[in-house]
Amino acid sequence: MTGGKRDSLSVRAVEAAVAVARTHGILCDASEVLADGSNVLVHLQPAEVVARVATTTGLVRKPVEWWLALDLDLAGFLAARGFPVVPPSRELPPGPHVYDGLALTFWEYVEHDSGYAPTVGEVGPFLRELHAELRGYAGEMRELSPVREIPAWLDEVERWHVVEDDDLAILRRGYAEITAQVDALGLPEQPVHGDAHRKNVLKTKRGLLWTDFEDACRGPIAWDLACFVRTSGEDYKTAVKSYGGDFDLAQLKPFFDARDLQGVLWGAILSTRFEDRRERAAEWMAVCRERYG
Repeated sequence: MTGGKRDSLSVRAVEAAVAVARTHGILCDASEVLADGSNVLVHLQPAEVVARVATTTGLVRKPVEWWLALDLDLAGFLAARGFPVVPPSRELPPGPHVYDGLALTFWEYVEHDSGYAPTVGEVGPFLRELHAELRGYAGEMRELSPVREIPAWLDEVERWHVVEDDDLAILRRGYAEITAQVDALGLPEQPVHGDAHRKNVLKTKRGLLWTDFEDACRGPIAWDLACFVRTSGEDYKTAVKSYGGDFDLAQLKPFFDARDLQGVLWGAILSTRFEDRRERAAEWMAVCRERYG
């Protein structure tokens, strides 16, 4: 969860979650904010329901309901096949709903150890299992959308005047270089998680569960590997070995670079709402200047 006092957008998100839940017969005596950053996740106590409200993501993804609907559809698909995921709520229509200009979805509340960080040895094989299951998904997906949407994000932050013009030019140059390298590889594609880091794996009494398929897309599994490796806390070889299979580092490098670029820009976007993100965003931007300046 991002630290600091909640801003008006986060307050509205909680109010929207409570209001929509009540219209469907879910009474909320208390609301516990589980996360507040890209989206607000709020447990509508005492119900076993969590609302996911698009806040920061809603500022740059338009219409954000498309991404929320994909999240629900893919999680529902996997849950129906018995694959371990956090499922959409069955206590009320999961959505997407829109209230006060905010889009939101409802999920089953799953008690989990929020302080537990799954190990590489746990997440690597679990990601491989997820990829095998996802091959059966036939729903509509965009091609490598977490990367391909970067130009739209750049246009948005340019309108906000939160990134210097020289830095915007550097980020656009970096994007052009990276996507040219990715396209030149011509790697096979399949449905992938899109944001496959270990914080999206929850430790529960049911075992480990995947969550957050909002960034799911059709693309090379190298994209998910880059997301996993970059946040694994381990060296490249150890993390990739845990997944299994042989991967050429030269083929993975453009995806590492793409993940880094995405992180730089998303950090800048988050810093417009959360003061504690500004220092880190500036550090990431400095790295980008060295690479593409």
